[in-house]
Amino acid sequence: MKARHKRFGFLVVGLAVLGIAAFLVFRALDSNLSYFYSASEVAYNQAPTNHVIRLGGMVVDGSLKRGEGLTVHFSVTDNASKVKVQYTGILPDLFQEGQGVIAQGKLNNDGVFVADEVLAKHDETYMPPEVADSMKPVKTSEGQTP
Repeated sequence: MKARHKRFGFLVVGLAVLGIAAFLVFRALDSNLSYFYSASEVAYNQAPTNHVIRLGGMVVDGSLKRGEGLTVHFSVTDNASKVKVQYTGILPDLFQEGQGVIAQGKLNNDGVFVADEVLAKHDETYMPPEVADSMKPVKTSEGQTP
């Protein structure tokens, strides 16, 4: 075998190993990403049901209900749609009705968002940009808000 053929073989093997490593890295990164969705996107089934996502919006006044143990039920809205949320755990101190919230978790088959983590806004004026954008009124084709 000539030296040129050996170098070509090493190059091919090296590129194959590099390609497999890149594939594994990108696959690991993709499984750890959680995308943000508004309540309307979740309500209209535009969010995946088998992937961890973030749901953002405002906690609906009067929707907070305590269940057994540490289970809490509440609804999140973007002023257009509402999504029921179930969370088992200790809520943040700043969590309350009428305040901004981001919940991370998955949708179950009943359309209820089962949260693993709930984040509340940290002061009176802060709202994550994704939540603020999703809360803007939606214009219809006639130029009116619904």
